[in-house]
Amino acid sequence: MMRRVAVSIALLAIAAVVVIPMLWVLLTSLKSGPEIFQSPWGLPSQPKWSNYGAAWRDAGIGQFFGNSVLITLATLVVLIPIGAMAAYVFARFPFRGSQSLFGLFMGGMMFPNFLVVVPLFFLLKSMHLLDTKMGLIAVYIAYSLSFTIFVLTGFFQALPKELEEAASLDGCSQSGTFWRVMMPLARPGIVVVGIFNAMGLWNEYGLALVLVSKEENRTLPLGIANLMMTKNYEGDWGALFAGLVIVMAPVLLMYWVFRDKIHETMLAGALKG
Repeated sequence: MMRRVAVSIALLAIAAVVVIPMLWVLLTSLKSGPEIFQSPWGLPSQPKWSNYGAAWRDAGIGQFFGNSVLITLATLVVLIPIGAMAAYVFARFPFRGSQSLFGLFMGGMMFPNFLVVVPLFFLLKSMHLLDTKMGLIAVYIAYSLSFTIFVLTGFFQALPKELEEAASLDGCSQSGTFWRVMMPLARPGIVVVGIFNAMGLWNEYGLALVLVSKEENRTLPLGIANLMMTKNYEGDWGALFAGLVIVMAPVLLMYWVFRDKIHETMLAGALKG
């Protein structure tokens, strides 16, 4: 009984640490600049929804938001099939050197981004993809491939081989077995990989900062950094906090929509372990 109470208290404390700062940012985004300093912890006397308009239109957050949505979705559309096919090969069709190649992919997860920024800059420049959305999408695909292969390989290895044998007896080719049988069965892993990759790409800043300079190609993290500089000088703190809410909202919404899938996948992984 005491252990259950202690666990409940610990979980409530963790929830409070996460929820309270988010609520504070939301309430602060509805205040005027002077009110933020006069009553930082109080409720807004009159919600100032114009802060969101100032952040969305005046600071160009709307354009940066659209760029991030486009780049993130385009990356996932290419990344998930490529990563799933590679993971399926590693899981089901071992070949000479496959373990070394798999280890090479895993090494990419531990390689710091700042070490490859300069070579990437000159590589994209030579390919005429520097400062373009297409170039950034290609970099993001390569950047996320290691994690995608690592997670999905485990999912494909956990699926019973009898399913492939049954599909083969029914006349299914290897590609047909993959797309019609294995991919639907690996859907929980694909959903989780998509969510975590989307969150990472949505918040990615370092690579975009170096590889994108034109304002029309900037992503949302770059736009927020620019908003921080401009609104800091102007003293428009309400618009700055409104921009932060705009950044957080899609990630929170994504987790809320797919929360059941995430919980089911984590529970399945725990039961398999």
